[in-house]
Order: sequence, then C-alpha cells, then structure tokens
Amino acid sequence: MKKTALLNIALSRTIAGLGHGDFVVIGDAGLPVPAGVELIDLAITSGLPDFASVLRVVLSEMQVERHVLAAELFEVAPPALAEIQQLSALGLLGVRQQMPHSEFKLLSRQAKVIVRTGECKPFSNIALVAGVTF
Repeated sequence: MKKTALLNIALSRTIAGLGHGDFVVIGDAGLPVPAGVELIDLAITSGLPDFASVLRVVLSEMQVERHVLAAELFEVAPPALAEIQQLSALGLLGVRQQMPHSEFKLLSRQAKVIVRTGECKPFSNIALVAGVTF
C-alpha cells in the first residue's frame, strides 16, 4: 500500500510519469476538456471534491516548478484563490504566470491530464508545471 495521501490510481500513475516541463491542470467542474487530453474526473457532486483538497493532495506527490492561473481568478476571488496564495507563500507552487482565461483554455490542450473537481466556483483552475527534485 502507498504511504502518501494520493489514492487515485490514475492520478498517481500520471504524476509518476511526468517529466520536467510537463503539466497537469486541476480544474473546476465547468472547465472544458479538449479532445485528446486525458480526463481524470473526480467530481461526484457540486463541491465534492473541492479544488483546494485536490490541489493539496496532488502537491503531496508532485514537484512543481511553476504554475499558471487565469487573470480572471483574481477578479472573482473564489475560495480556491486563498488556498493558492497560501500554498504559493509556502513555496509549493514555484513561479506564478498569469494569462487571460481564453489563453488558459488553449494552454490546457497541451496538458498531460486534466483533473476535474466538483468545484463550482468560476475560474478555480490551475496548471501545475512539473519540476525536478534534483
């Protein structure tokens, strides 16, 4: 049995297979999933699982070099923003990059995987760019 918090087989396998510069998108329930990008759908109902919980567990296994956010996240300020700010202050998210949500959706076409949460607050999305541990 695994000793870390992440129990989802598909997500754990994906993180284990990441190379430097690959990225994972964690999204709210409404983020579109581009054709050809793998979806790991964790959503079971509105709010479950929430964005913050999924992000924390992913960070327990993933080394992050930088993260990308839609600029609209800061205008709407959903609860996910407070969690992102806290994790960023702890140095767990690396360098921040912002772009318009329309560009974020285009960027998501290059993701190794999109993880859909049950979060139903707009713009609760993040792209995590894999770093290295050495």
